Amino acid sequence: GSKVVIAAAGEVVRKLAHTPPQKINFPKEFTPSKVVLPGILALQAPAYKDKIQSEEDIARLAESLVQQPDLEGFPLIVLADDSAFLAGNINNFLWVTFTRSDPAADIYGAGSFTQDKHWGCHGPLIIDARIKPHHAPLLESDPQTVKSVDALAAPGKSLHGII
Repeated sequence: GSKVVIAAAGEVVRKLAHTPPQKINFPKEFTPSKVVLPGILALQAPAYKDKIQSEEDIARLAESLVQQPDLEGFPLIVLADDSAFLAGNINNFLWVTFTRSDPAADIYGAGSFTQDKHWGCHGPLIIDARIKPHHAPLLESDPQTVKSVDALAAPGKSLHGII
């Protein structure tokens, strides 16, 4: 797959925010925002329909973000189907962000530009981590299988003390 390197080196250029911005005007289809970690905002986005519609929605979002100084403390915004789940804990953030996005297709930026063959953006980096049609279906536990495996972990059984 494709890869991305995010260079975050040098002098401190901003203080990362810990609370959601109060005065942000996102396009109406993007709701509510949750702070994942300092400087990282999860934004609930409309369900992914197709590449063209997605790029139009994200272009509207990116344009609206360039003009909002209250986002200075949030250099990273992650778009999700369920922002509360993504922001719920670090495991959810890592799983959703890095298994549901492709650096070659799903990274955008507010005020993006290319200079000397290097891409950058003046506003927040935006990662589209929504479920796409080409993704595998969600993995769900089968209650009977969970019960059977849990029984093997009971005292005196073969997996006791292992799982």
